[in-house]
Amino acid sequence: MNIQWSDLMAGMALAMVLEGLLPFLSPKGFRDALITAVQLPDKALRRLGLISMVIGLAVLYWARH
Repeated sequence: MNIQWSDLMAGMALAMVLEGLLPFLSPKGFRDALITAVQLPDKALRRLGLISMVIGLAVLYWARH
């Protein structure tokens, strides 16, 4: 597997664009989501993080093969 630095930078840039969508389109919704996230227990946040990583890896694998 040969990953170029430009691929890594493009992926990071795309992540920043996607992360910026919710606060741009719905600041109130973003604020409410943050308040909800702060109130979740650590175990639930870890589970959400794990699910997000697994989905991201699956999409990345699918896109590259």
